[in-house]
Amino acid sequence: MRIIGYERAGAVHVAARDGEQLIPLGPVADFWQDPDAAIEAGRRPGARIPGSGVRLAPPVKPSARILCVGLNYREHAAEGPFDVPDHPTIFGRWTPSLAVGGTPVRVPVDEEGLDWEAELLVAVGRPLSCAELHEAETAVFGYAAFNDITARRAQKLTTQWTLGKNADRSGPMSELVTRDEVGELGRRKVISRVNGQVMQESTTDQMIFGVPDVLAFISRTFTLTPGDLIATGTPAGVGYARNPPRLLQPGDVVEVEVEGIGAVSTPVEDHRAGIHSAGIHGATGT
Repeated sequence: MRIIGYERAGAVHVAARDGEQLIPLGPVADFWQDPDAAIEAGRRPGARIPGSGVRLAPPVKPSARILCVGLNYREHAAEGPFDVPDHPTIFGRWTPSLAVGGTPVRVPVDEEGLDWEAELLVAVGRPLSCAELHEAETAVFGYAAFNDITARRAQKLTTQWTLGKNADRSGPMSELVTRDEVGELGRRKVISRVNGQVMQESTTDQMIFGVPDVLAFISRTFTLTPGDLIATGTPAGVGYARNPPRLLQPGDVVEVEVEGIGAVSTPVEDHRAGIHSAGIHGATGT
């Protein structure tokens, strides 16, 4: 199944996409209480709603942890330049930074531009604590394409990356695809394009720490819960490391694609394009 979020009466609900129609699966918090049960209920004949005209939103509960892995491809670590880490480098995002495809991201006022980072996103489907690798692998609910759009000036002000990783609407994600539909993750292409030009192209088998390794590692410090998201790192080819550097400017369109899983496209705006309220931002479905 392909899982999306949509706004209804001021709240985020979850649905499965069925062609041009949506199968409602309940409010986002209820869905992540037991996503497998919600999906099973959705397989039974029932209500459908049109997919056009709804305001889409990430299918992410407000309390979700969004954990990101830095320097998880050797060539990206080298272009930093950084040493290859001995264990996963974890930093955090907050849910207000997330968005769906088509939602513009604004260049913050003090930034010369924004940088792209094509990533595979993993959604956790069941509680995970002190897990072994085989347990971590089976705890995956699904996958999405994700762009860890970064404000580099803010990121580099200190050794902590949080500020530069949480610009408004800077975490666009595609629809979630359930693990049973994806099958074996294997070797999936991870690609970013700016205005149609390929900037990054690698494969998931080049990650230093695979998905089970990352989940098991995190679970030894705190319990992962259904709905938590893990962004698994980006390959080489980011903008700031190019010669000369290339950053996203107003008018650019950046796209991230993960083979067989999905793609997400984001237009870039000037900070003066408008002030938007805090929260998870969406776009209208078609």
